[in-house]
Amino acid sequence: MSDKLLLVDAFSLIYRAFYAIRSLNAPDGTPVNAILGFTKMLRKLLATQSPSHCAIVFDCGAPHRRLALLPSYKEQRPHTPAPLEAQLPGIREIIKALRLLIAGIEGEEADDIIATLAVQAAGKHCDVLIASQDKDFFQIVSPRIRLLRSDTADAEPLDAAGVVARYGVKPEQIVDYLSLVGDNVDNIPGVPGIGPKTAAELLGRYGTVDELLARASTLDKPKLRASVLGAGERLSLNRGLIRLETDLALPWSLETLKVQPPEQNQLKELYKRYGFHSLLAELEKQSVRGELLLDL
Repeated sequence: MSDKLLLVDAFSLIYRAFYAIRSLNAPDGTPVNAILGFTKMLRKLLATQSPSHCAIVFDCGAPHRRLALLPSYKEQRPHTPAPLEAQLPGIREIIKALRLLIAGIEGEEADDIIATLAVQAAGKHCDVLIASQDKDFFQIVSPRIRLLRSDTADAEPLDAAGVVARYGVKPEQIVDYLSLVGDNVDNIPGVPGIGPKTAAELLGRYGTVDELLARASTLDKPKLRASVLGAGERLSLNRGLIRLETDLALPWSLETLKVQPPEQNQLKELYKRYGFHSLLAELEKQSVRGELLLDL
């Protein structure tokens, strides 16, 4: 049986948790809605996926490479809400008590760290599951790498066939596809007049953006032809922004990501502090049964 690496896009889950549970305070009055929601999501992922290896990956600081390409990259995103910012140390405490690796590098985006870890692990014949809402990860989906965008009980990880069903293009075409349509989430403008359907049709016909640009003069529709002919520079920039790095120099080996039994006493103290009574009761039941708590 091959190893399975679970890579969690931390802020993808944290924001979902923060907005899913609108109001919840610890006994001392501090907000804990994001801590509880994230903890439950992570527990469910560990229980349903049973990974042999795991890393929780955070963004750390400004994304230097992409800001150098496009100073307005992600500038439209609001700052982290103060009640959420205050809960980040608590979330990190939970992760540490679960004895899972917290990964992050100053100036590097979590996406690129995850992509590098995923490709490296897949190269070592390890199955990889990425838990994230970020569609950029579709570009690295492969026979060994799949994407899980939901933690619901019936959620199925998306493979290459799932990418084609969702977007009408293959994983290796996702960078070109997103370069054509743009990405509002990251403040990356697309090519005027090209939406998802047209982008999929063009890539189905020409295969790549390079081939599309080379044959743009043959496009039948005048507006589309003019738009593509004038988009060479924009598409080059977009591809540089959207393409994930898969060869970062990282300080972690696959062995350092191995799942370990959690620190039960530390988890108990955290659950008591935050008033997570149901989680505490579950933990104490497992302790009585002598379980290793790997199936949280």
